[in-house]
Amino acid sequence: MVEHDVLSATREAYDAAAPTYARLFRDSLRDSPLDRAILGAFAEVVSASGHGRVADLGCGPGHVTAHLDALGLAAFGVDASSAMIELARQDHPGLRFDVGSMAASDIADGELDGVLSRWSVIHTPPRELPAVLAEFHRVLAPGGHLLIGFSASDDPSHPTQVFDHAVAPAYRWWPDHLAAMLREAGLAEVARMVREPQPTDRRQFREIQLLARKA
Repeated sequence: MVEHDVLSATREAYDAAAPTYARLFRDSLRDSPLDRAILGAFAEVVSASGHGRVADLGCGPGHVTAHLDALGLAAFGVDASSAMIELARQDHPGLRFDVGSMAASDIADGELDGVLSRWSVIHTPPRELPAVLAEFHRVLAPGGHLLIGFSASDDPSHPTQVFDHAVAPAYRWWPDHLAAMLREAGLAEVARMVREPQPTDRRQFREIQLLARKA
């Protein structure tokens, strides 16, 4: 199967899973103080560097976009799944949500002060990830920030590992390897948050959130 077909299949799978996904994750930030903390830090640095214009790329049902809006950012969401966008518009009618691709958006060059990519790159085939990171760089203004979240691989000698995600096949990344890819795309790491898996977690993966800045 070619990569385009993989991405199309992922989009269709999320269309089918959208109601269940929204029900499971709509209130997920409520019980995630570390996630709220890193999103708060992201909001502060974005506001300090510009006008707070942020795209939540891979926004799903829009709950994190709404959280960014509550933090004072001019946030809007983009997702490849039209079903996810429909739910986001229903739940958050005062916010903007667009159907679109992370790898080829309609956002103008340098339009944004921030990009949030919260576990939205995990289904991107490894050969396609540099193009996605280049798109993040393109839409950010100089001094703009990216916050990217993903699950970590276990072995630095194998920087990408496939895992069986509930919706579609997905990839884990060795954090230093992905940070190096960000540098190659012109995005320098500023900070990272590492969350160790808890005994009750279904998957025993470390969760990584990297904050990077465009020069």
